[in-house]
Amino acid sequence: MSIARPLHSLSALKLLAIVRLLLVISPCHDINRARQRGVVVAQAIREAGIARFRPIILTSLTTFAGLTPLMLEKSVQAQFLIPMAVSLAFGVMFATTVSLLFIPAAYYILEDIKRFYGYRVKR
Repeated sequence: MSIARPLHSLSALKLLAIVRLLLVISPCHDINRARQRGVVVAQAIREAGIARFRPIILTSLTTFAGLTPLMLEKSVQAQFLIPMAVSLAFGVMFATTVSLLFIPAAYYILEDIKRFYGYRVKR
């Protein structure tokens, strides 16, 4: 049994939905709020990760679980929607990984670069 399917235009449109989802679930807003309160970068990232972990995981897992029956459907009528469901389900899992791991790491790296070059934010 092969799961490989061609990419359809409906799937490409759902990739845009995934990018939007990534922006919504991103912990950057929480990090920036903590930084405005004067919290150190590492602690702000940790607090934002703790605050956003459960909502991100629950949203992602329930979305993936809800799309699983459609992805596994064998009927002819569902063949049009299966590529969209696959791209959305696995895109949500990818967005979860990005928002929980890569965005906080990139934020920390950018803060190090700003500190290295002496960049100061005017308040």
